[in-house]
Amino acid sequence: MSSVLARSETSLPSDAAVAHPAANPLVDAIYDPVTGSVQYIVTCPTTRACAIIDPVLDYDDKSGSTATRNADALLDHIQKHNLNLVWIFDTHPHADHLSATAYLRDKTGVPVGIGEGVVKVQEFWKTIYNWPQFAADGSQWDHLLKDGESVRIGELEAKIISSPGHTPASMTFLIGDAVFVHDTLFMPHSGTARADFPGGDAAQLWHSIETLLTLPDETRVFTGHDYPEGREPQWESTIGEQKRHNVHIAGKSESEFVALRTKRDSTLPMPRLLLPSLQVNINAGQLPPAEDNHRHYLKIPVNAFPGANW
Repeated sequence: MSSVLARSETSLPSDAAVAHPAANPLVDAIYDPVTGSVQYIVTCPTTRACAIIDPVLDYDDKSGSTATRNADALLDHIQKHNLNLVWIFDTHPHADHLSATAYLRDKTGVPVGIGEGVVKVQEFWKTIYNWPQFAADGSQWDHLLKDGESVRIGELEAKIISSPGHTPASMTFLIGDAVFVHDTLFMPHSGTARADFPGGDAAQLWHSIETLLTLPDETRVFTGHDYPEGREPQWESTIGEQKRHNVHIAGKSESEFVALRTKRDSTLPMPRLLLPSLQVNINAGQLPPAEDNHRHYLKIPVNAFPGANW
């Protein structure tokens, strides 16, 4: 299945004239139907500087093959619209797809960033993969983002909000009237992210969501996944819609949410690509070093999670 490019109503027109408030970003999305992931190109309407958020490296777990169709589609879009890529961001180390961050950095020379909480994720998974020499210090990225920090995308200010709960490293990007939440919130009919991964916490997730819900109701919310069944994929809502209609949080107390999230998480199997993806994603999208036959290998630790649902 091929990736699907879609644009929000404020996306970039083909010509140079852009009628859009300079403080608000233009948002284009590429949806990957294989993993249900949404990748974003966020553009300053004045300068055409842009950032990529959560790029996907194509991976076929049946054959062990990788490809760069999704990442190349992002680059093609940037070239077509004469944009200037200035940042590549991971919102957290993903458990359901491999990151294309390293590939894109190699192709463009653009700096890559992730939340500073990534070191907690690295510390756990280096033990699982038996990598005693792995540097669990976030040095695989060019910049570790801190809560409350801001970075520039042209004339846009991207504010960093720490959003732990799904993982200790989860970060939200608030850029003008748009907020990029990835796995913290799904579309209102789908609820919220699971909180049972190592380092996850349902109560933390609740407080992260509460922080996001203090944003203005008209704030556009862009989530990182959708799993449609018999409909088109969706990824854009608003803070107001989330407050009124999100099936996991609307009308719920913290204790009710934690109970709901914990009960649901206890029934979920591990993501299909968790074990292949984490060893790549804690390394900023880099495959493990090639061995003496010039081939890369992914490790699958056996019985590392004996209580996991099948």
